[in-house]
Amino acid sequence: MREKNMKKPSIIEKIGKKIPDPVIIFMILYAVTLIITLFLGEMTFSMVAKDGSMITYEIKNMFTAENIRWIFDNALLKNWLSYGGGVLGTILVVMLGVGLAEQSGLLSTLIKKVGIKVSDRFLPFVLVFLGIMSSVATDAGYVILIPLAGILYAGLKKNPLIGMAAAFAGVSAGFSANLLPATPSDIIIGSNAKIFAEAQGIPFLNAAGNPLTPATMHYYFIAVSTIILTFVGGVITIKFVKPRLEKQEYCIPEDMHLDDFTVKPEENKALKWAGLGLIIGLIIVAILGFGPLASYTIETEGVVKEITPFIDNIILMITFLFFMPGLFYGIKVGAFKKSMDVVKAMSTSMSSMGYVIVLTFFSYNFLALLSESQLGTYITYLGATALEKMGLAQYPILLIIGFIITTAIINLFVGGLTSKWMLLGPIFIPMLYQVNSAMTPDIVAAAYRVADSSTNIITPLMSYAGLILVFMRKYKPEYSVGDLIGLMFPYSLGFLAIWSTVLIGFFALGIPLGF
Repeated sequence: MREKNMKKPSIIEKIGKKIPDPVIIFMILYAVTLIITLFLGEMTFSMVAKDGSMITYEIKNMFTAENIRWIFDNALLKNWLSYGGGVLGTILVVMLGVGLAEQSGLLSTLIKKVGIKVSDRFLPFVLVFLGIMSSVATDAGYVILIPLAGILYAGLKKNPLIGMAAAFAGVSAGFSANLLPATPSDIIIGSNAKIFAEAQGIPFLNAAGNPLTPATMHYYFIAVSTIILTFVGGVITIKFVKPRLEKQEYCIPEDMHLDDFTVKPEENKALKWAGLGLIIGLIIVAILGFGPLASYTIETEGVVKEITPFIDNIILMITFLFFMPGLFYGIKVGAFKKSMDVVKAMSTSMSSMGYVIVLTFFSYNFLALLSESQLGTYITYLGATALEKMGLAQYPILLIIGFIITTAIINLFVGGLTSKWMLLGPIFIPMLYQVNSAMTPDIVAAAYRVADSSTNIITPLMSYAGLILVFMRKYKPEYSVGDLIGLMFPYSLGFLAIWSTVLIGFFALGIPLGF
């Protein structure tokens, strides 16, 4: 019977399986770039500078002895470990604090605590909200919240897939939104956006001409997006998903215990300790912020410049504020019985970053090669020229919409926030700015976040799609990938349309995306 219900792979699945891993893609791109420079070496082209003057560039032949030495001399340090001011180290440091909070069990307990306290009326909104907020905890949203949502609805004697759909929408489609600043995705998007811009001389400033802080340059936008997406996701669940699933049959597994996801007494006590740890952490951060890390001004050659040590080190502050509650919770609940347990927890969270380390070695070396050879600037020149000839230079909103749609479609076939950003960011950040200077790096990066998240839930190539299907098949054994995509499509379309509108609203009204 199971075999009859199995469907043929979708077109998206077939195409996706033919696309190699992003690491392999960057290897291929590196080799192709080298070969192209062999043929285009010494070719010149001109672009208009910000002041209206013309700048002439020359593509370098990277097969000359001097340039080959540059490749090997810089492959490890300049073009990888310290590339972009050490952005790889920044990403890894964030995972120390967030990872400790996750490994201690604090984040999972918080999700369970909130989920089981909510009334049926507001449950869809809360599940979407918790899903969005769970993005700081990597796997917790997928592994804890989604099955918990199924159990909550099963306990209410309603189709468990209703709750699971709402939670999945928040966890995956709302992945880039959050109320917390400087989340791992903020660091990845922001820090690399700065690299992409500076590599081709694009000012890392917002529309008002103010310097951007990579970790918080989208905070106002993502905070507002969190509230709006929570409402949109809840309404879609109530108006579209719930009426559809209430008519369908489902089963409750015999081995399922509805108290599997309850909060234990010792976990409740540990939460109080986590609160104490957070208070102590906030006090220490406040002392640093108003003390040695307080802002001050310096005057150089008659120009007064404000120095902001606290903002410059906001990533370390956020990491510390995750670390302290996680540490206190882990000690009280018994997860950390000795100091080595803390070290192991941080090591475990860091082990999940192995792929990122491999990816960044090849992607950063590729980006450095594009910059050094001037081939990246040439691609920007070609793309900008084409867009200008299409008459889009005077319509920045169309540029935003076009980039969102392009990224959303690519996301169906190429998964992974980081790997895709490494492919698209170096091209579109400088290109769109050259077409229209209103397309600042923060606007382009925000458009990427909207598109990358919204279509996560309708591609079978998303890394957790198989796991979600397994969870849902507990209640409906014949559920297929096609059924899952059909179920989540209203969320994807709704999030993409509303979230894009919010971004365009910020842009049109001149509201800063962050600080």
